[in-house]
Amino acid sequence: MLRLVNDGSGSSAVVVDERRRMTGRGAWLHPSEKCLALAIKRRAFGRALKGAAETADVERRIARGTTAVDTLVAAATTVQPESGSEN
Repeated sequence: MLRLVNDGSGSSAVVVDERRRMTGRGAWLHPSEKCLALAIKRRAFGRALKGAAETADVERRIARGTTAVDTLVAAATTVQPESGSEN
């Protein structure tokens, strides 16, 4: 889960709180493009974070994170026998 917070500088930007330590009200989002699209469609950021609407930072983070995770999973996948008798 990603913790999101309002930028705090008076702008409407939503930023990812990587260390989960930033002050202020936070919102949580599953790090997938599908969940991000649904949150934008429902205007969830504006309600959860008091007027926040600029999600470019969150979109970049999710796009960067999903490709890295998919690559690691594909590289780590190995084919193993069903039982231990196929040696």
